[in-house]
Amino acid sequence: MAVHTGMVGSALVRGLRQQGYRNIITRTHAELDLTDQDATQKFFTEQKPEYVFLAAAKVGGIYANSTYPADFIMENMLIECNVIKSAYENHVKKLMLLGSSCIYPKMCPQPIKEEYLLTGELEPTNQAYALAKISGIEMCRSYNLQYGTHYISVMPASLYGVNDRFDINNSHVIPSMIIKLHKAKEENRPFVELWGTGTPLREFLYVDDMAEACIFLMNHYDGNAFINIGSGEEISIRRLAETVKKVVGFEGELIFDATKPDGTPRRVLDNTKILETGWRPKVAIEDGIRREYAYYLNHILKT
Repeated sequence: MAVHTGMVGSALVRGLRQQGYRNIITRTHAELDLTDQDATQKFFTEQKPEYVFLAAAKVGGIYANSTYPADFIMENMLIECNVIKSAYENHVKKLMLLGSSCIYPKMCPQPIKEEYLLTGELEPTNQAYALAKISGIEMCRSYNLQYGTHYISVMPASLYGVNDRFDINNSHVIPSMIIKLHKAKEENRPFVELWGTGTPLREFLYVDDMAEACIFLMNHYDGNAFINIGSGEEISIRRLAETVKKVVGFEGELIFDATKPDGTPRRVLDNTKILETGWRPKVAIEDGIRREYAYYLNHILKT
């Protein structure tokens, strides 16, 4: 069972189908509002899914997280509470919660090991979202301890790819850059202004790599500790912007507004645990951005 219209959910469905799975239960947000406890319970009672990928979430970039913190913590915790409770009551065999690398402390050592969770203060700009995801991890762990369930959690690096959200005010960094730079190219602008100093270091994972890792772990991992899923490669926001500029074909200048927030100065996951399973990411950052830009041109601009 997966909510399949978002970037993560649609990648999971693609990955499952590519591996031969056919009995996949999906619902759009319009068909099933997971913040509604009664609707969620009714769905589980009627459909009886055996395996659940909990990928549904309210997500956004720095601007959205800073502006709507109440929405982020409330909606994400409602989704987690409703789905995990319904999964238990309807005897789901295994559930996977997908979290986010923003759960880790703002200033924790790098690369970030799983055991660094709750060892320091969170990044203020996404604290509400992070706390919701941390609560989901603890829900899974607590159900396992109290009820003997098989609920696992994974923490992907920052994701991008097909079906990403293209909204200039509520997008993550890569689609936001694609929108800005494509528009600047079309309007022949001399420069584009971007938030922050450009110095923060980030790790990005192509969403189909993430899906492949999740399906592998659903089949082969049953521990109570959560696992990072990352590419193991980091890139500065400035170099990321230059890569997007190259892919889009914008020939103007990039100007960084240092009066705007940078967010966490560095975030790269330690992916030792998942690499030990034999899984490896396949899509390099420039190739992934080219795929996402093609998706933007062919599906977003043409709708």
